[in-house]
Amino acid sequence: MTDLLYTEKDLVTSLKDYIRAEESKLEQVKKWAQKLDVLSATATQDPEGFLGHPVNAFKLMKRLNTEWGELESLVLKDMSDGFISNLTIQRQYFPNDDDQTGAAKALMRLQDTYRLDTQTISTGELPVRHRMFLCCPMTVEDCFELGKIAYSDADYYHTELWMEQALKQLDGGEESTVDMVTILDYLSYSIYQQGELERALDYTKRLLKLDSAHQRANGNLKYFEYQLAKQKKVEAEEGLKEKEKREREKREASEKKGRPADYLPERRKYEQLCRGEGIKMTPRRQSRMFCRYSDNNRHPLYVLGPVKQEDEWDRPRIIRYHDVLSNSEIEKVKELAKPRLRRATVHDPQTGKLTTAHYRVSKSAWLTAYEDPVVDKINQRIEDITGLNVKTAEELQVANYGVGGQYEPHFDFGRKDEPDAFKELGTGNRIATWLIYMSDVPSGGATVFTDVGAAVWPKKGSAVFWYNLFPSGEGDYSTRHAACPVLVGNKWVSNKWIHERGQEFRRRCTLDESD
Repeated sequence: MTDLLYTEKDLVTSLKDYIRAEESKLEQVKKWAQKLDVLSATATQDPEGFLGHPVNAFKLMKRLNTEWGELESLVLKDMSDGFISNLTIQRQYFPNDDDQTGAAKALMRLQDTYRLDTQTISTGELPVRHRMFLCCPMTVEDCFELGKIAYSDADYYHTELWMEQALKQLDGGEESTVDMVTILDYLSYSIYQQGELERALDYTKRLLKLDSAHQRANGNLKYFEYQLAKQKKVEAEEGLKEKEKREREKREASEKKGRPADYLPERRKYEQLCRGEGIKMTPRRQSRMFCRYSDNNRHPLYVLGPVKQEDEWDRPRIIRYHDVLSNSEIEKVKELAKPRLRRATVHDPQTGKLTTAHYRVSKSAWLTAYEDPVVDKINQRIEDITGLNVKTAEELQVANYGVGGQYEPHFDFGRKDEPDAFKELGTGNRIATWLIYMSDVPSGGATVFTDVGAAVWPKKGSAVFWYNLFPSGEGDYSTRHAACPVLVGNKWVSNKWIHERGQEFRRRCTLDESD
């Protein structure tokens, strides 16, 4: 997307050149018109006397025979060729409808996860730590577009929110190509779909004040009024107990109103952790968490220069290593990965193959050790610090999380119902995960562990490490984790999934799961 910014800048320059060319052309036409205007006014005062001069007669013949033809050619000359040619070349890099829809859904995902109202998003005043970010406020057209995309997914909750925001900005005097009648049409129907007949009727009446001949609104008006009358008749015939029951049902329906039903049972907890509303450790547990210098059992490389180790969580044990990558190494990894970034994939438990998934929104690339000495050095550093063999590990994966980028709760290891998850690799299950943060994230982007309530925030140059399997080889289900959506900024990470093969004498097996 950074490349697209420069593409747009180039197009603006090209557009300015086109405007200048058109202005130059019009200036020439204008001068010609002014000159002839003066000449014609003089000549028509005494046509015969004017044409009695042989030079005037010659110049009239010349103008009509030659110069008006030249003017015609100038007027017909298309000055847009250069701009259109540049636009045609650059269009191949433009986002498509799917990209635009994806970006809109990302905004709605951020809205839900971080509990942002439409006004906050529309003005761009997002909660950001430390740094200021420039933002163009959303227009009525922008809000309307978000509402339309939600509507096309039958997501009437978000349709209502964004159509109301569009209406609010229109009522505030903002000029727009979207008319109020269209917004009210979407708004009344989305509210009706959520069971609020009276509000839907109010918006329909407002629409008809602006356009009394609106066919659909007239039909809806009759239907809404009929349904309300029917509802009131039933309520009038009900006894006290039935009335109380109905009122209770109304309250419950109002409380439940909101986002559509979800496939993710832990959605609420996941989003709470993303907002920093995680479980707080007891003072006793906290007292057992330390920062230390580690030499990994007197490893020769780290005896004189030990690594900075910090306990992030106790069960499962999550450790952060500070300053494991330098800025120059990070830039080199990003440079190698950028040309190869593609939509991130996940292992399909049914087929064992890689596939894209809606719950993982990021771009990733894989880097092999022989591509550059920096990658080989990073792999060796992971082995030296963890004490695990990385020769059987997967290649270094580099991922970039952009607008609303996330990876919903998942396990890194293959479960018992996925016996073929890593069969083709032939290196056993994923015993451990090493995750490097290659950027600071101004807002959002935490790694959260939904089962235990832990949240780890990105810090550039640091890495977090945890075991996915117990020493017995059984999966540790408390390592279920997620990458929260990036609210502001963008998040670069790289990770190494370390496998069981080669660890037999480095992390010995035990039959005690609690060990």
